[in-house]
Amino acid sequence: MNPLRVNAAELLRRPGNQKSVELVAALVDLEVVDPARFSNDAQVAVRLHLEALNDGIVIDGELSVPWHGVCRRCLMETGGTHVSEVHELYQRIVTDPEAFEIVGDQLDLSDVVREVVLLDVSSTPLCRPDCAGLCLTCGANLNDGPCGCAVVPADSRWSALDVLQQLPDGPDQGIEPTGGGCR
Repeated sequence: MNPLRVNAAELLRRPGNQKSVELVAALVDLEVVDPARFSNDAQVAVRLHLEALNDGIVIDGELSVPWHGVCRRCLMETGGTHVSEVHELYQRIVTDPEAFEIVGDQLDLSDVVREVVLLDVSSTPLCRPDCAGLCLTCGANLNDGPCGCAVVPADSRWSALDVLQQLPDGPDQGIEPTGGGCR
């Protein structure tokens, strides 16, 4: 039995009908097997609000899944619970290329949940947003404080790029195109 299958018969009887659901599924049942990001017994919690339309059902909500990994900057073990927003459309006759199909008055949320988990949970996580990483010279974890290595002077060949930090943000902010591009 698929724990992410929702009976939508009652919803589909009249546009405007609404229903809230809370479901839990094991990642292995969704064929999400990635030991670098998820434990073998990891489960995803799904909280959704469903609303019937004339031609389908809109689902909005969130899902949360525990994850683990190695910080890409300091190489320390890290983990937590990732929460993702879900906004999808299901249709009996799929006319929207982004929509999922309603089969036999049933919404199978497996594909949506699998897609969101695989795309939203980072395969290169950070232990924290301001992780300082490792010293390039001695390998010390800079989150613990400075390492004492001598500061390496900047390579003068890269000095022309320093001007890029002074440019305003965004297009049309006083920067004129130089031409020479494809037309």
